[in-house]
Amino acid sequence: MTAPAETHPLDLLFAQSAGAADIEIPAGWGQGRATFGGLVAGVLITRGLGAYDLDGGTLRAATISFVAPVAAGPARLESELLRRGTSVTQVEIRLRQHDPRTGEDAVAAVMLASFGTERESSVELPRPTPTAIASPDADLPEIPYLPGIVPDFFTHVRMRLARGRVPFSGAPDGDLAGFMSFRNPPAAMTLPHVIALIDAWPPAPGQMLRRPAAMGTLTWTIEMLADPAAYGNQEWWYEVRTDAAHHGYAHSHATVFTPAGEAVAISRQTITIFG
Repeated sequence: MTAPAETHPLDLLFAQSAGAADIEIPAGWGQGRATFGGLVAGVLITRGLGAYDLDGGTLRAATISFVAPVAAGPARLESELLRRGTSVTQVEIRLRQHDPRTGEDAVAAVMLASFGTERESSVELPRPTPTAIASPDADLPEIPYLPGIVPDFFTHVRMRLARGRVPFSGAPDGDLAGFMSFRNPPAAMTLPHVIALIDAWPPAPGQMLRRPAAMGTLTWTIEMLADPAAYGNQEWWYEVRTDAAHHGYAHSHATVFTPAGEAVAISRQTITIFG
C-alpha cells in the first residue's frame, strides 16, 4: 500500500465537518453534475459523530437519501438528536445548499443514523462469507480514470475488477466483485472513510447497459457488521448482486469484506437508470 498522505483531502474535510456546521465541499470529487455520494455520506456521518460525541464503532445502520445534486462550495450541516435511549441513539443529519433554481437554501442530502451499544442476546448467527475472494496480490484489471468519461473522483479511488464488467458493456447480469482502496490512503481508516469508499463502485446494474446513460443512487443504506476502524488501511473486497431492475429503477445489495474474508458491512441501494 502507498504511504498515507500527510493531508488527505478527506481527513481535512471530515475534521471540519466534525467540529462545525458550515463547511466547504471541495472540488475535484465530481460525479456527473453532483459531488461523489460517498464523500457526502462521509460528511453527514462525521457531523453526527461530532455533534453528539458518538462512537463510530457503534453505528448499526445509516440510510442516506440524495435529494438533489451536491455541488462544490459552501454547505451547511443541520443535525438533530431524535432519541438517546439506554443502548440505542438515533440522529438525523441534513446537508443544505443554495438551490440556483429557486434562489433559496434547500436540503440536498439527508441521513438517518442508528447507533447501538452491545448487549447480551441468545440470537447468534455468523456473518456472511464471500462467494470467492481473490488474492490481493492478483493481477486484476483496474477501472481506469478517463477524463471527461469517468467521474472525477476516480482520481482518488482505485477499483480492481475480479468479476463482472465495466458500465455500459452489455453484461448479462448486474453482479460484480473486486477490490477497492484509496490511491493515497488517509492517515487512519475511520468509519467515515470506509463509508465513502464503499460508494465508489459504479451502480452494478449499469454494466448491463449497451450504451452510456445517466444513472445514480436514489437511496443508500449501510448496515455495519463490525467496526472498520479496527482493520486499518488496506484493500477491501466488494461483492454486489443486483436483485431486480425494472421501470427505470434497480435494487442491489453488496457485502464488504476484509481480504481475509471477514464481513464488515452490507450496502443496499435503490438506483435510478435513465436508459
